[in-house]
Amino acid sequence: MNDAHRSGCPINLTLEVLGDRWSLIVIRDLMFGNRRHFRELLQNSEEGIASNILADRLRRLVDRGLLTRADDPTHKQKAIYSLTEMAIQLVPIFAHMGAWGRRYLPVSEELSIRAELLETGGEKLWEEFMDELRAKHLGKKLPPETPSVLARLTQAYLDLVAGKAKSA
Repeated sequence: MNDAHRSGCPINLTLEVLGDRWSLIVIRDLMFGNRRHFRELLQNSEEGIASNILADRLRRLVDRGLLTRADDPTHKQKAIYSLTEMAIQLVPIFAHMGAWGRRYLPVSEELSIRAELLETGGEKLWEEFMDELRAKHLGKKLPPETPSVLARLTQAYLDLVAGKAKSA
């Protein structure tokens, strides 16, 4: 066994990659928030990640193969972060985590609507979302007129927020 790891247990090894306080949040924001630049990730963080922590997590996630970093052709000082297949394969885990959180924790209605849709949509929706992420981040082609899962999840959130604003 490699001394760099506590054990060869697959759960342990996964936690060594993803088990810190911020890594899954950064991946979530790329995946569900379509935030691809450092500044977008920093300024739109619900949880208020610090810039030094964000920079560290992005570097770690790139080093571990969950993200890629490319120069942004529109701006010399910007980079575009993309999910790799390894990160895209986390969609079912995010769906299960969201379902568990909705069931057992005091979630907000607005921030849990996407988790609810992923839970009720099941594996078929997860696969469609992963295909959409592959198109966005890996350049794979989708059939024309393929409906956007991300747009559907985002619209459900926006509708809920607008409905709450009207009733307030």
